[in-house]
Amino acid sequence: MSTSHVPIAIIGAGLGGLTAARVLHVNGIGSAIFEREASAAARTQGGMLDIHEGDGQKALRAAGLHDGFLKIVHEGGQAMRLLGPDGAVRVAEEDDGTGGRPEVDRGDLRDLLLGSLPDGTIHWGRKATGARALDDGRHEVAFADGSAITTDLLIGADGAWSRIRPLVSSARPAYTGISFVETDLFDAATRHPRSAEVVGGGFFIALGGERGVLAHRESDGSLHVYTALKAGEDWLDTVDFTDHAAAKAAVLARFEGWDEGLRALVADADTITPRRIHALPVGHRWDRTPGVTLLGDAAHLMSPFAGEGANLAMFDGAELALAVAAHPGDTDAALAAYEEALFPRSEASAAESAASLDSMFGERGLEHMVAFFTSGPAAR
Repeated sequence: MSTSHVPIAIIGAGLGGLTAARVLHVNGIGSAIFEREASAAARTQGGMLDIHEGDGQKALRAAGLHDGFLKIVHEGGQAMRLLGPDGAVRVAEEDDGTGGRPEVDRGDLRDLLLGSLPDGTIHWGRKATGARALDDGRHEVAFADGSAITTDLLIGADGAWSRIRPLVSSARPAYTGISFVETDLFDAATRHPRSAEVVGGGFFIALGGERGVLAHRESDGSLHVYTALKAGEDWLDTVDFTDHAAAKAAVLARFEGWDEGLRALVADADTITPRRIHALPVGHRWDRTPGVTLLGDAAHLMSPFAGEGANLAMFDGAELALAVAAHPGDTDAALAAYEEALFPRSEASAAESAASLDSMFGERGLEHMVAFFTSGPAAR
């Protein structure tokens, strides 16, 4: 097994890991990212993200990329429509350009971050299989290709099923009770005009009976749809998702009586993919452990119903990098400062996400969301 040493190793090239590397670079500090995917083009990133002024945009400013971010904003993406199961619109908001949560394509945002890093920062095709503590706060990370690294500062940015998390915590993500079935409708304006009209120009929600349909109009003209329902953890295993017709029928059986325009977001889909929603315990934290820390989903995986996951990951990455820059030569002081702020902010967002899940998929989910969107910005 070949082993090399890197002073700062980031495991995972998601938005959080990339932001950490970029902010370190801006502050004159080098790092190396190890990513399991074979290349930047190994898979489509997909999905729209609303990037918030208070965290995601702050991270981009720290990275010196806010101007580039503004160039990839999806105009009109802050529009919102909330419908009931009957297809009637309960709330509609237009994007007047004054909102603080502009939408961008996740792939475009990742490309912006990738393009900001020095060549050679990212080591592709390096799937971490485990990590162990060495002496003096150093760690060793082993990879599936038989190679290994040692590092003075190990940053786990490797998502929900992090291989780095066990170094600091025994917590594992738990099923939240909500399952998603994701669908795409390509070239919606031409091939799926009825669905394009139903969804509108931005974010779309339909709720009722402890079920929901959430969707975005993507920058490429497609519709990306998340059909969400309360289900046992094994329900998705009872559906054959290799048979698209059978999978669609199984999902639509859970939406009997819903408006046909809403059902068409599944019935007419070009793709269909299952996904269980997991979360770490609200308030997840760990004792200060020399030489290692976590960010993003590795630190505080939560359901997507507060819209904070990507924003927090980027903010974590920026704050961690700034803490390292502020404590030259004292990694433990940097990590202590970072985690002191990380734990309360991630707990607040995780609690909000869990409460939103309960509210949206409760018996009066539609009524609660109507009240939320009509209460005015100050009450949100």
